[in-house]
Amino acid sequence: MERAYNFNAGPSALPLEVLKRAQEELVNFKETGMSVMELSHRSKEYEEVHERAQSMLKELLQIPNDYEILFLQGGASLQFAQIPMNFLKEGKIGNYVLTGSWSEKALKEAKLIGETFIGASTKEQGYCSIPNVEDIAINKDDAYLHITSNNTIYGTQWHKYPVFENTSLIADMSSDILCRPIQVNDFSLIYAGAQKNLGPSGVTIVIVKKELLENSKQDIPTILRYSTHSDANSLYNTPPTFAIYMLSKVLEWVIEQGGITAVETRNVEKAKLIYDAIDESNGFYRGHAEKDSRSLMNITFNLQSDELNKKFLAEAKAAGFVGLNGHRSVGGCRASTYNSVPVEACEALRQFMITFKKNQ
Repeated sequence: MERAYNFNAGPSALPLEVLKRAQEELVNFKETGMSVMELSHRSKEYEEVHERAQSMLKELLQIPNDYEILFLQGGASLQFAQIPMNFLKEGKIGNYVLTGSWSEKALKEAKLIGETFIGASTKEQGYCSIPNVEDIAINKDDAYLHITSNNTIYGTQWHKYPVFENTSLIADMSSDILCRPIQVNDFSLIYAGAQKNLGPSGVTIVIVKKELLENSKQDIPTILRYSTHSDANSLYNTPPTFAIYMLSKVLEWVIEQGGITAVETRNVEKAKLIYDAIDESNGFYRGHAEKDSRSLMNITFNLQSDELNKKFLAEAKAAGFVGLNGHRSVGGCRASTYNSVPVEACEALRQFMITFKKNQ
């Protein structure tokens, strides 16, 4: 079987090595006579998977001891509501920086729960850049400042985080977690759906400072309290066991690659291959994001007309490239170069782009 060049935005590519290892264990996990999908989430065998995934995540991101690692469900979309439900108390303000559709959705949910404020926005510029940190407005009554670290639809990414004294920074890192080193202690809460850099869809990672947990609201439904899941080690209800198992396999793979620093080096190499094809095309390909805001994970671009976009995408599909269509809300083209996308796929796309231009 020949593997596709998978540039899907999510669910996205998984390392072939991980898929093969999971295949080997699929029907008989550690001589239990059962698949990991069949194990009780209270069993010793599953408990080892659960604890190992937490341990490796802590190791890779160098998460300090005063943070909790939670495995939840519902994706980032549930977090959009769960964050203000837990932390947006009466008299406080949820401060949101708008850099794309997902930050808009997060703000929309918060508005249903409490007072909100837009600290900065690049919407009027078509979300082609990230705001300057110096331009973000902060209020003394902010409950938190919320950002989306990488914007899959528009292809922009924060390269300097807005760290302010006495302000709890919360980040949706669904599409760029583990793509580069970060200082976890700059954040009060990080959340990420797994289906881009961490594994298959089904599990959501939350890394939350214990101090923030201690000040969370308790007059909300039990299952929506972060403290509920912290107290139960993410086993309050049946967790997505197979997704967590696959997460552990992906984390093992990242460690084998040399850790996050090595992965970042490769991600820079991959993105450069495609950005260079855009920049060297003399305007044939036009990148959406401004250069100082470009994403390592999602490369968005257009050709000179809708007709050329459609022709490019059709010929790319015929050549074995998958997932290059831009998001339905903006159109154009998008190559998602997440951690698991091999360098060879990006080299192949670069060559296809060069050849396609020559043939027009």
